[in-house]
Amino acid sequence: MASSSSSHPRNNKYDVFLSFKGEDTRDNFTSHLYSALSQKGIETFIDNDLKRGDEISQSLVDAIEASSISIIIFSESYASSSWCLDELLRILECKTNYGQIVIPVFYRVDPSHVRKQSGNFEDSFSKLEEQFPDRMQTWRIALTEAANLSGFDSHVIR
Repeated sequence: MASSSSSHPRNNKYDVFLSFKGEDTRDNFTSHLYSALSQKGIETFIDNDLKRGDEISQSLVDAIEASSISIIIFSESYASSSWCLDELLRILECKTNYGQIVIPVFYRVDPSHVRKQSGNFEDSFSKLEEQFPDRMQTWRIALTEAANLSGFDSHVIR
């Protein structure tokens, strides 16, 4: 792999990192995806720590950076979480800096709503406006970029 401008060494401890909003998908889609990947011998990171703060932990950043692939599971309230949005930013940085593969999954949410932060997705996202006005534009750009990637739409795949 070509060297990048970053000095972070690429040590892919995980094949896949799963980014998701726990309350929406932890006990259904995400747990099934994690099980299926694990059964195939795919080393997958899933954050089962339910504690949340305003910033993602260093261990989570390390897991993102140590993954070859990130799967972002966009769900209706994904964008209501500054934690999820900061994960998304770090994932996209790894895509740019290290060539990490990023696969969006649109779970019961329209990809165009994620891309444009409209519809039900806008309702969730706008709740952060008051608390994080300085980060909204960066998050908007990241959501648009991720939604423009080739991925999977649960409305289409059954």
